[in-house]
Amino acid sequence: MKTNIRIIYLVTLVSALCTTSCTKDFKELSVNPNAVEKPLPQALLAQSITDIVATNMNRSQRIQNELMQVTVNMGDGDGKIFRYDVRKAEADYLYRNWYLELTNLNDVYRGGVETASPTYQAIALICRSWVFSLLTDTYGDVPFTEANQGKDGLFTPKFDKQQDIYAGMFAQLEEANTLLKTGANVASSSDPLFGGNAAKWRKFGNSLYLRLLLRVSAKTELNTPAKITEMIDTNPANYPVMASNDDSAILKWTGVSPYVSPFATWRPADWYTPKLASFFVDNLNEWSDPRIGRWATLADGEYAGIPSGYQPGQAPPSKSTLLTSLQTEALLGNVMNYSELQFILAEAAAKGWTTKSAKTYYETGATNAISLWNLTVPTGYLGFQKVKWDDTYTLDQKMELIHKQKYYALFFTDLEQWFEYRRTGHPVLPTGPGFLNGGKMPARLSYPTYVQTSNTANYNAAVAAQGADDINTKVWWQK
Repeated sequence: MKTNIRIIYLVTLVSALCTTSCTKDFKELSVNPNAVEKPLPQALLAQSITDIVATNMNRSQRIQNELMQVTVNMGDGDGKIFRYDVRKAEADYLYRNWYLELTNLNDVYRGGVETASPTYQAIALICRSWVFSLLTDTYGDVPFTEANQGKDGLFTPKFDKQQDIYAGMFAQLEEANTLLKTGANVASSSDPLFGGNAAKWRKFGNSLYLRLLLRVSAKTELNTPAKITEMIDTNPANYPVMASNDDSAILKWTGVSPYVSPFATWRPADWYTPKLASFFVDNLNEWSDPRIGRWATLADGEYAGIPSGYQPGQAPPSKSTLLTSLQTEALLGNVMNYSELQFILAEAAAKGWTTKSAKTYYETGATNAISLWNLTVPTGYLGFQKVKWDDTYTLDQKMELIHKQKYYALFFTDLEQWFEYRRTGHPVLPTGPGFLNGGKMPARLSYPTYVQTSNTANYNAAVAAQGADDINTKVWWQK
């Protein structure tokens, strides 16, 4: 019994992750025929990426879709996230799973060093930056420099300030870009995103870099607009980025184990219980956007949603839901796609950080977001009144155009819609009389309860530095 308690205790600690576990689907990959004591990077990478994407999809469905008016899980009880009623327990799942996978990614990096593979080292650095960005953008200050050192006996890591975490992630992405200049392709079976293609990993790493530079661009401390200009205008050859939909980072669920969508085993009734929100459906209808047919069911012969934040006790009639075909949809495993990058570049251009055309970036993003789904862009789509770009628009009008399209490009992409809304206030979401929390969009998730009890001193220091541990305390880049 003592052993079992010890194992549970270690797993729940942020950095007390002393062993790497493999699911049964990856059992063969994890067995080293040469009986080396430490697992090889190719035995860990696929499992780690798959588990991270599955975790992200799970909470995109549960948390982001509700906060960002994609779906409405109707009801008047407690914990209805679409009303901004977010229970503290919502914090646990993401925090625990993301830190567990960081231990695996650390082992991938060490394996890359031991096998003299700069590509595996770079992939691990890119994935670490990806996961740490999710952690800090969700919670704010989190363990970074001392995280995942349970193997070395460090079970109570300090919390780093978000500004320092971002600086650390930028350094990791710079290192990854350098390593991949000479990195060779690696085993295709170890890489569910790019089949071992080192050049595509370099493009993804730099595209992720631009995502994160833009996220903190309102903060003068890191001077990220200058770095964006360098990457786009002055030294683009040193920072190759995604050049087409084929470069998108998407774990495409094949339906063949282990690449089976985490939604595939859900009961259809659980999948379509949340109804689509009016905001999500109405824009697609107004644009005559063909993606509506891939995502939504018909309700009485039309695509229709319900208002998020409706008055308690006044539930509207149920309308369209997400199609059950999405439960096995390959494209829901999105990490970062080409269209998102184009919208990042469109915003940078609109703000004068590049001499290139914001209109071109915007239109490329809008059309490729549709073609990614193997759909035909409607004739005249870019000329539709609510789609077309106008250089005479104010910056705020341009931001609304960019981010409304970006919102759909980020469909089921971890919590990116929510992060971007918190950063920009776009797209403008309708308000409803039934919102709680004073009608304010939550600014973060609270820290997990087990962190408060297992790492009390460092938790208290983080709260003293960042602010109250509740959903309304803004993280550094929001202040």
